[in-house]
Amino acid sequence: MDHKLPKCAFSELPSKAVVRVGDGITLECMSDSETRQKSQPEHRSLIWRLLGLFNASDVQPAGADCVADPETVRAQVLEKMWAFSAEPYFQIADERLGLLSVFDDLKYDRADVDMISPAMRKHVVGKLGPLGFRQTSGTVLEHAEADMRVYIPKFHALGASPFDIARYTEKRPQDYCLLTPTQVACQFVDHYELDDAVRRIEVLIAKHPINLLKLADYLEGKPKHRAFREVLGHIKRQQRIAVESEPLCRRRSLG
Repeated sequence: MDHKLPKCAFSELPSKAVVRVGDGITLECMSDSETRQKSQPEHRSLIWRLLGLFNASDVQPAGADCVADPETVRAQVLEKMWAFSAEPYFQIADERLGLLSVFDDLKYDRADVDMISPAMRKHVVGKLGPLGFRQTSGTVLEHAEADMRVYIPKFHALGASPFDIARYTEKRPQDYCLLTPTQVACQFVDHYELDDAVRRIEVLIAKHPINLLKLADYLEGKPKHRAFREVLGHIKRQQRIAVESEPLCRRRSLG
């Protein structure tokens, strides 16, 4: 015998109701609202279990993946710095020793002060600034993202040797020193074997002439210095040819 249930909107029933349909048959009805309430705790429990799979320490802050590694940034900065070789006044003189050279002058006197002038400093700051370097003090330029610094060493005493210019600078492997061409040549003499030092100085003077008189005055009795004294005549001839030739002959001091 088929029993037709009466039409009713369960949503209108109380939370729990007994409906008599006849012939001793009763139905216990539950409203939709209570059905949802009974299912919610189980639903919440599942969500919390899923969230528990994630460790808060593994969640990266927004933009963390966009932070470049300092070595990567440094390589990009150095690539741009090497491009300065095409300009006449500023260049990387030696990457291994971390030396930058800025043009000083074409002709020198023994009494000339061998130092980075304000005009030379201004030129270099103008070149390095667009690359991300900021001057943090009178003698330091820093690129924070590349973890890289450029030092401008100063003499600690009047009449100090150009060979000692970087002696008291605590420079890391990724850092550079900005020197005059004469000071760069002195570093070559001290850190390379004679043939290699001569070759590097020949490349240097073709673009940035050095004060050979001052360099010769400060050569000491150590073996490398005695050996270099023997080739001073050769270096002098090479520099004279470079200074009298284009385009170096028309170059003017930065001041």
